[in-house]
Amino acid sequence: MRYLTFCLFFLGLQIISWPYLFAQVTSDSTYLWLVKTNDGNEYVGELLSQDNQELHLRTRNLGEITIQQEDIVSMEQLGPERMQQQTRRLRERQPHTTRYFFAPNGYNLAQGEGYYQNTWVLFNQANVGITDHFSLGVGTIPLFLFAGSNTPFWITPKVSIPVSPEQVNIGIGGLIGTTVGYYSSSFGVAYGVSTFGSRDRNVTIGLGYGFADGEWADVPLITLGGISRVGERTFLLTENYFLDAGDEIVLLVSLGGRSIIGRAASLDYGLFIPVGSIDAFVAVPWLSVTIPFGKSSSR
Repeated sequence: MRYLTFCLFFLGLQIISWPYLFAQVTSDSTYLWLVKTNDGNEYVGELLSQDNQELHLRTRNLGEITIQQEDIVSMEQLGPERMQQQTRRLRERQPHTTRYFFAPNGYNLAQGEGYYQNTWVLFNQANVGITDHFSLGVGTIPLFLFAGSNTPFWITPKVSIPVSPEQVNIGIGGLIGTTVGYYSSSFGVAYGVSTFGSRDRNVTIGLGYGFADGEWADVPLITLGGISRVGERTFLLTENYFLDAGDEIVLLVSLGGRSIIGRAASLDYGLFIPVGSIDAFVAVPWLSVTIPFGKSSSR
């Protein structure tokens, strides 16, 4: 009953957020401007006004912003074709849009596109797009380096279904793993996620069931994640889990960011904070580097 209540609550949250996520701050008939500043950032939006001191721009992701004229390197008016080229170029700079810190969303890697993710040195995972709608990943934590401890290995298949491109995408997949060492055991989770919004700005609600050694969990795992571009190379990230701890629901919340490094690599950073039965405040840092390969790395 508690999980049903949470499911209904977050479904309602998604419905409320749809108009916000799908709102177009500029109409198709409005010409947009590309403004480059001396700090390396680029902003695309509708020109509201400008004078000798400052410029006012309405952007899709940041809303209305003010840029000082002395900080502007160049301005260029974008027609529809040029706007599409600019959008594609920005997405090429951000190929890691199929996940948050770790949890997947409804988007998929393109065929031949892949990435390798390393978190705190020990956590290793690689994913590749087999087709535009199916991806496969493999991962491990090499604990055998520490006195031959049991080492987990896993695979992560995912099917993505674009219900409405750049608006609603569904993902169905799982994590299927085993341990190798003194003894063997199996573990994993089967999940479904719904993502609402564009690749650069979206929220995802997910539902999954875990299993271990052939036994399935009695209650589902609920996830809620989101991403929002706040600059050409910077994103805000959140990834949250609702876990059943017997007598209560434990919430694992996170907040952090993603910065694009060089042409396409990314650095993710943030804090995971458990909220529930733990009396003391605990914050676990997250730090990972993701390097693209395949199609994305050759762009």
